[in-house]
Amino acid sequence: MRISADQRTQNENRIRAAIDRLLRGEIPPGGGCDIKTLAAEAGVDRTAFYGSRPYAHLRAEFEHRLEQLQSNGDTPDPKTAQIERLKAEIDKLKERLNQAHSTIEELTDFRGQALARLAAQHEEILRLRAAADPNTTVTACRRHARKSSGHADARSSGDVSHKH
Repeated sequence: MRISADQRTQNENRIRAAIDRLLRGEIPPGGGCDIKTLAAEAGVDRTAFYGSRPYAHLRAEFEHRLEQLQSNGDTPDPKTAQIERLKAEIDKLKERLNQAHSTIEELTDFRGQALARLAAQHEEILRLRAAADPNTTVTACRRHARKSSGHADARSSGDVSHKH
């Protein structure tokens, strides 16, 4: 069915108004900033935007204006903006996760080295104890309480004093 020139003009006006709304971010629920939603908002068949159909030039205009907005960093579709924001957040979280895994590996290695050193030191202590001459007697020295007068009292009692 052919449409009159007046009907075509009315359709083009509705399409241009729908283009303006979509590019301002007035996206209907369940829709997007795309040709399918544009056709539904304007009340025309979607196939009229493709090939040599009557509104193909308006599809090209819509896509060009949308690309311009996107190249300027504007995203009329809030879902698209949210998707981009979430992708960036996911990238940051992946980086934090990689750093956390790296830190965990480093700390695990450090723990293993520390335990190995402690075990080696313990073995050395046991070896030294076993190697000690059993005929040697070790006598514990008694410490006398020092009086406030200083080292003279300690020397007179027979203790050896050490200068620090």
